[in-house]
Amino acid sequence: MLDARGGSARNVTLLICGAGDRGRNHGLNAAHHAENASVVGVAEPREFFRAEAASTHGIPAENVFSDWRAMAARDRFADAVVVSTLDHLHVEPVEAFAKKGYHILLEKPIAPTEPECQRIVSAVKKAGVVFGVCHVLRYTDYNRKIKEVIDSGALGEVVNIQHLEPVAYWHQAHSYVRGNWRNEKESSFMLLAKSCHDIDLIHYFVNDDCTAVSSFGSLKHFRKSEQPPGAADRCLDCTVEANCPYSARRIYLERLRRGHRDWPVNVVDPNPSEETLTEALRSGPYGRCVYSCDNDVVDNQVVNMTFARGQTASFTMTAFTDSSGRQTRIFGTRGQLTGDSQVIKVYDFLTDTTTTIDTRAGSGDITGGHGGGDYHLMRRFVEAVRRNDQSLLLSGADETLASHRIVFAAERARRTNRVVTL
Repeated sequence: MLDARGGSARNVTLLICGAGDRGRNHGLNAAHHAENASVVGVAEPREFFRAEAASTHGIPAENVFSDWRAMAARDRFADAVVVSTLDHLHVEPVEAFAKKGYHILLEKPIAPTEPECQRIVSAVKKAGVVFGVCHVLRYTDYNRKIKEVIDSGALGEVVNIQHLEPVAYWHQAHSYVRGNWRNEKESSFMLLAKSCHDIDLIHYFVNDDCTAVSSFGSLKHFRKSEQPPGAADRCLDCTVEANCPYSARRIYLERLRRGHRDWPVNVVDPNPSEETLTEALRSGPYGRCVYSCDNDVVDNQVVNMTFARGQTASFTMTAFTDSSGRQTRIFGTRGQLTGDSQVIKVYDFLTDTTTTIDTRAGSGDITGGHGGGDYHLMRRFVEAVRRNDQSLLLSGADETLASHRIVFAAERARRTNRVVTL
């Protein structure tokens, strides 16, 4: 039952708009709250994922839609909606659901262009709904502990941040060469699609206005000119595939043979067997040679930032890494912090001592996604909806738009080879 303020008296009810990998996980995290939240509707054009969501959450047939427009056309029948469609399909559903009064959790990025981001921010502010973007890095135990260290004054004033996002060689091949985010016209540029998380995190840690950025980056490796001699355009037909770290056979079939059926395997085939996965690789986009795809997003990029009080930051995104986590170094006037996504070390200049903080949770279930960030974001969103209290989220529309503007400025700097002021 909806209360007078638009929240839920007890159970918070949610709709899922886009039930692919991210929408599925958001739904599971919501369901993990048991008595606190439930998924009561889904819109998803692909039959398998639509049926899976309906079955998982016990959604009645009248609340299952193949098109989000049909769901939005109904009178409001839930408290909130999770919009997890593809990047370029964010604006219209957010505007439609906001107009109906739904509280909204939106997958990052807000949208592929700055004007579209502004449209979404204007729509949710006009509607007065609770609004969150899935910058889940803010919500991990690890990053929340870093923020606590900064806010405690242990580092003094933050002067410089160095931050690395190691995408992982196979993840780049899966998502940004063969997959949905490979081509800017179909999704968005790499820094926005993958690394707006990280720019937002730097902005969060510095806690000041960014005033100027520069950036360099390129599509260095995953292009036709780098294809090995004798390679075929499909991995299953290739005579040199066994010597390629990006082989689709290696990334998908070998994972399945080890019993791994979840992401990224289930993106290629939602219900994989060796036979059906092989056929998907033989005929579908994920079986293509990484040197013979229609990808155009960069595979490496650096960004330099300066902030209002003279602080500086540098960010590196690269495909050519193992699967280890993000790495951060923060240099302050009284100390230094280093972190590897699990363990934080804080060195104190005054005492010449190092304090170690181990944030490893060890959770292998759904609540461990993105270092626990997925779960903690959903937990806070559910409570924000229940109380109709935007402040329970770690960033709102304006702050998220500000960090997105840094991303857009950095990409302009990369393309024009100049420093861009904000």
